[in-house]
This record gives sequence, C-alpha cells and structure tokens, in this order.
Amino acid sequence: MAVPQTHDEALAAARALAGLLEPGAIQRDRDGADVVPAEALAALDASGLLGITIPATDGGPGLGPRTLAEVIRIIAAADPAIAQVPQGHFLMIDVIAVHGGDEARKRIFGEVPAGRRLGNALAERGGKHAQDLRTRISGGLLDGVKYYTTGALTSAWIAVSALDEDGRLVLALVPRDADGVAVDTDWDVVGQRATISGTATFTRVAVEPGLRIDYAGAYQVPQQLGARAQLVHTAIEVGIAGAALRDARWFLREKARPSSEAVRHGAAAAADDPHVRHRYGRLVSRVRAAEALLESAARTLEEVGLIPADAEAAARGSLAVAAAKAFASEIAVEAGSELFTLCGTSSAAAKYDLDRHWRNARTHSVHDPMDWKYAHIAAYDLADQLPPNHGQL
Repeated sequence: MAVPQTHDEALAAARALAGLLEPGAIQRDRDGADVVPAEALAALDASGLLGITIPATDGGPGLGPRTLAEVIRIIAAADPAIAQVPQGHFLMIDVIAVHGGDEARKRIFGEVPAGRRLGNALAERGGKHAQDLRTRISGGLLDGVKYYTTGALTSAWIAVSALDEDGRLVLALVPRDADGVAVDTDWDVVGQRATISGTATFTRVAVEPGLRIDYAGAYQVPQQLGARAQLVHTAIEVGIAGAALRDARWFLREKARPSSEAVRHGAAAAADDPHVRHRYGRLVSRVRAAEALLESAARTLEEVGLIPADAEAAARGSLAVAAAKAFASEIAVEAGSELFTLCGTSSAAAKYDLDRHWRNARTHSVHDPMDWKYAHIAAYDLADQLPPNHGQL
C-alpha cells in the first residue's frame, strides 16, 4: 500500500476510506463488541494513512497537524469509532519520532507503512485516577492490566505505559501477538461501541531494550505531544457534529413531515417551517465554527512544531487545541440532540439509528473534562498563567 505523500493525497485517501466505512457504520454501532469490525479496520490499515505523520528523516512524508486533523474529521464523519482507533497510533508515532531510539524508529517506522498499526494500553482501572499505574516492568518483563485500550485488539503493536524498577514512567512497545499478551472484548458502553476499548492483560511479557522509551522525560519539557493527541480527539468530535448535521439535512429534505402548527402557518414541508429553519441555521453556524476552530488549532500546531521553542510556544499550541476541543465537544453533543428537535418523532425510529450521533458524542466528549480546558484558557488570558505540565492539557 502507498502512503500518501501530500496533503491532497491524504485527503483523497481519507475520503475513499470514508466511502467504504459509512455504509456499515450503523451495523457496527449495533454490533458493538459482539462483532469485531475486522473488515473496517483492515480498510483503515490498508489505506496508507497510518504512515502520513512519519518524519521525512525516517522515510515518511512528514505531513503535519493540519493534514492529520482533516483526515480524522473526514473518517469520523463516516464512523467516529473507527476514526478513534488510530488516535493512540498517531500519538505513539510522535513519541517515537522525538524520544525513540534508533531501534524503535527503525522497527516501528519500517512496519507502519505496511499497515502495521499501533494500539495503546495507557490507562488503568481501580486506582485513584486513570494514570495511577500498577503496571510494572522489571528485569525486562512487563506485568499489568490495562483498560480503554483503543485499537489494541487488532493492532500489530501495543504501546504500554508502566513504572520501571525505579518507579519512573516508561513506554514499552510490544508485539500484539507476543507471549503473555491477552486483549479482551469486554467493552460495553452507550457510544463509540466499535472501538472495543476493553481490557488488555500483560503477563511476564518480554520487552526488548531498544523498544523501551523514557516516557516520563517526554512530558518534562515543553512539548506538543498532548496537544497533537487532543487535536485528533477534537477532529473526532467535529466529525460527529458534521455527521449529525448531514443526517438532519437528509431527514428534513427526504423524510420529515411538517407539524400541524407549521401547516396552519403555510409550511408545505418540514424544511419550510420558519422555526426549523432558524434552529437548522443556528446549528449550521455552530458546526462550521467548530470546523474553523479545528483548522485554526491545527495551523497553530504547525507553526509551533512538535518540539516547541519554549513553554510560551507550547502554551499557545495547547490552548488553541483546548479551545477547539471544548467547543467541539459541546457542539457534537448539541448536534446529536438537536437533530431530533429538527426532524420530529419519526426520526427517533430505531431503523435510522440516528441516536448514535448523540451517543458517540456523549461517550467521546467525557474523555477528559471540558471545564478544565476553559479554566486554563481563562488563567492564561486573565493572569498570564501557563498551562501545567509543560503544555499537557
């Protein structure tokens, strides 16, 4: 498979993939974890898109945040669950690009263009928070249990966060089919169901020294790893909002009937109702605003670069993404709900599965709290206070 080399080629590949994914999105949503979306994920892996952010110095096209954001938005509008699967993949490409040694870069960047995707195993259950880690690596062996392992089930590699012998955070890159690796399908949520982000268990899994990265160090300097990861999440939300708007437009034009009140006031079709037009126009404006914020944030990240010059530059990138992410999360949930207000009772029929937009948006939007993003934006704007953790929001 060929990795797209330019922005336009990447968008063309994303549109082609979206065309394959959209017809099956409803069934994948209904299947949830009962049916692994193997065909859809195989199409993702075969698209060439997994390699678009590999640096030019490592043989890739080195395409940046603007391309990545638009690629993910296009795929998410077709199926946001499939669009979320490579979120961790692209984060790990960035981590390896900046902090990976020669062995990690050679192995991973050599395999990704052939569709060898990275899954993630970063978060855990049962602790005080999702990053209260119990997973350990000692003597070259990895032991632990992870959850929210998006993409791990069908990946070629899994990036696993763990504490080493000294209690320092490291990242271990292990083959999905390595001895001691088991990934479950215990994923039962209201939305983003086809991500199958269940439990992964690692039992005395051997980790090659060259595939172990100092993950703590990655976040102890000004960086854009977090911002770029959040940009992908933002693109997913914007894609969901766009899909809800698209389906509202289709239903209003093809299916919806005007209310009795609207008919009494001269509306021959649901789309003629002045209140429907008002609400629809308002929703269009807000979705377009979310799209514009996404593009603006992506351009800011391109200007700042993966390795920012200083903490101020890192803050600029992180805060731009924070604003776009918080707004997009709100608009995606709003669009998924407003669709029914616009289209009426018949749009709630199960056969249309239009509620998946709200369920996907609601599930994905609570990935991290929006209120903290607004708080950090205000702290910077009102008190010149830089975001915490060197730009990791």
